[in-house]
Amino acid sequence: MTRKTAFFILLPALWQPVWTSAEDPSGNVSAHTAPQAEIAAREVMDDFLRAFNARDEQAWADSLVYPHLRMASGNVVVYPDRQTFVDAMDLDAFAASTGWRRSRWDDMEVIQSSPEKVHIRVRFSRFDANDALLSSYDSLYIIEQVEGRWGVRARSSFAP
Repeated sequence: MTRKTAFFILLPALWQPVWTSAEDPSGNVSAHTAPQAEIAAREVMDDFLRAFNARDEQAWADSLVYPHLRMASGNVVVYPDRQTFVDAMDLDAFAASTGWRRSRWDDMEVIQSSPEKVHIRVRFSRFDANDALLSSYDSLYIIEQVEGRWGVRARSSFAP
């Protein structure tokens, strides 16, 4: 079994609590139970994309919390700290190799939230220098408050 196959088998199990109610006796928290957290999470998402589009690796790193995890292309990468993330990123090289110029959020839906953590289902698109669509991808972003600061803790994407 490939990692990709295992991911597709496990993903529905991970999303199971999404559809539970606020009265769920298991203690699961359903969507829209933490409006302040959701506002903070959306601000983080805007900061994340603004820094990404500006090709500002420092500001992009500031939109994350660490350790930070990214699941994509059958790989799991953990960045233990901010400097490791910055050292691994080169958005100019990414743009040169893919033809990418900018990205946008097409859709964002909070699917679960608590006062300290928010899960957001995302669809985003990438565009080239002529503003032609290169690709669109579905993702899951986990935003957390750590030591009083909100940031992206983890993201799982179907993007390469």
